[in-house]
Amino acid sequence: MTDSYRFITRWRFQATADAIYSILSEPTEYPRWWPSVYLMVRQLAPGHVRLLTRGWLPYRLRWDATNVEAHPPSRLTIRASGDFKGEGVWSIVKDGEFCDVTFDWKVNAIKPLLRYLTFLLRPAFEANHRWAMEQGSRSLELEIARYNASTVEEMNTVAAAPPPAELLRADIIGGAILSAAVIGAILPAFQNTRAKQA
Repeated sequence: MTDSYRFITRWRFQATADAIYSILSEPTEYPRWWPSVYLMVRQLAPGHVRLLTRGWLPYRLRWDATNVEAHPPSRLTIRASGDFKGEGVWSIVKDGEFCDVTFDWKVNAIKPLLRYLTFLLRPAFEANHRWAMEQGSRSLELEIARYNASTVEEMNTVAAAPPPAELLRADIIGGAILSAAVIGAILPAFQNTRAKQA
């Protein structure tokens, strides 16, 4: 399907599998330690949360995540619905003093902006996801340091997580203007094609 995406992200941390699983399995804490992407997470029921997320592109995603499989401390699977639909699998593999973390994310775009413009803006949407996961890597490394701190004082010496991207940055505005111009140029033709097919 043209609106399908698959992302495989790989991280490596000097940490225990228990520590990483403990952090990743508590999505209500994501806005605290991964604030550049997770703006809001609200628990609706055990294992079911509603999220508001964003990347560096000027749009937000509203979606639900439901735990469908949990095997601590090595595997956690979530099902997504809302602005996209699909499944994500966190895998944690111990390698000596390190852990290799993989996130396999397979989703279909449901949000109209993503669904109808994937054919044109797929590279930008994919870059947006990669940026979000890079922020996650930096933020999780800091959260692991806080998790391993033995005192409050030590915990307080850990740097703050990267904040959300500034939507008014010149490079983002330039990209948004270029995208809007391209969309404005082709959208009428796209709508005419859809109308003829109807």
